[in-house]
Amino acid sequence: MSDTSRATAGGPMRLRDFRLLLAGAATGQLGAQVTLVALPLVAVLELDAPAFQVGLLTAAETAAFLLVGLPAGALTDRMRKRPLMIRTDLLRAAAMASIPAAAVADVLTMAQLYAVALVTGVATVFFDVAHQSYLPQILPRDQLMAGNGALETVRSTAHVTGPGIGGGLVQLVGAQFAVIVDAIGYLLSALFLRRIDQAEKAPEPAAAGGSLRKEIGEGVRFVFGHPLLRVIALTTGLANFCTAVLMATQTVHLVRVVGLEAGGLGLVLSASAVGGLLGALCAGRLAASLGQARVMLLSVLVTGPFALLWPLSGPGLPGAVLFAAGSAVVSFGAVVYNVAQVSFRQGMCPPRLLGRMNATLRFLMWGTLPLGALLGGALAQSYGSRTALAWCAVGILAVPLPLLLSPLRRMRDLPGPQDDGGAGPEADPEAEAGAGSGTQRDTASADGDERPAPAPTG
Repeated sequence: MSDTSRATAGGPMRLRDFRLLLAGAATGQLGAQVTLVALPLVAVLELDAPAFQVGLLTAAETAAFLLVGLPAGALTDRMRKRPLMIRTDLLRAAAMASIPAAAVADVLTMAQLYAVALVTGVATVFFDVAHQSYLPQILPRDQLMAGNGALETVRSTAHVTGPGIGGGLVQLVGAQFAVIVDAIGYLLSALFLRRIDQAEKAPEPAAAGGSLRKEIGEGVRFVFGHPLLRVIALTTGLANFCTAVLMATQTVHLVRVVGLEAGGLGLVLSASAVGGLLGALCAGRLAASLGQARVMLLSVLVTGPFALLWPLSGPGLPGAVLFAAGSAVVSFGAVVYNVAQVSFRQGMCPPRLLGRMNATLRFLMWGTLPLGALLGGALAQSYGSRTALAWCAVGILAVPLPLLLSPLRRMRDLPGPQDDGGAGPEADPEAEAGAGSGTQRDTASADGDERPAPAPTG
């Protein structure tokens, strides 16, 4: 029986290569979640950075999506995906390891933290684009929902356990040394990826006379020519903008307003991530019962109001519980939303355009992250973290508006695979849904699927 047949018969976990991909995601994500706690605490506790500098650090981590987001897709489509992911893992490991090395030499500065954030951000752009483009080479289309669900379950589990581990490590060894766990996680991820056996198809050669600019333009036209991809980009971009405000503000708020120490901060962020884990476990069943299009809308519409708990969180245990509860519910909705939209994107796009499609959407969706981080830091510095969180919650309430104003609100299921020519602006998503609903309904029946808020989506 072929690998594809085994995946169809028994699910993606029957495939050794998918299990290795999953193991790499687990180790890399666990390390990254430790750093989610430790890196801002290096700035806050070790270098006594003000709120705006913490926001600037968050912006540096995500600026790469604006700087290299579009060319990353075209370049990724020219390369084999697995070797690229291994190289970027090694680069991220080296960058993170430089922080404890500088701390030992007593030369650690905010400038180095910014540089490390930028380097790891650029590497992450290429890794994520390659990862999303590589999964359809391992799994058949009708298993993408299950595969993304398993990956999201791993990611969400790391979101639950990583911050608690990170907070404990910060208290034991200091924030500047806790980030070494991230370096180890990236090294292990690279080792797991190296063990994948499946031969990777060589990318199609660039057309004669083709240029990087033309290839980027083809990906941009594909995304903007499809009405559902346009609304997904707008919805997720707005959600990520608000999430960046939260990410730039939450450490300052939880430490200086709620009054948590590093261990308590890690526990709150871990509790917040429980919602994302539950969302990953429930997403496939919700999509099967409600429809992939409906679940995208309902997931953010129903859970968004719980963001109002963030600015209501005050000093002590009650404030910590309010913050964690709001984050958990918002995370649940974000993960369920991502299960539907990521699997849809991977299944409908021609393989030769996967890298450019994913990179174009990442540029649009994640390019808002540094802007939101700068705004969050500025609001917290000028008006206090509670005001910044209040504006963040208002933005989260507005996230469902693009979906409500689009044809998606009248659809149950999402359309199936797209011809290589791409959808033009005149494409009728409801007609597509009628033509592809049977196939898509099968996909939605699989268990499981990208990152939860409060963490970037898309």
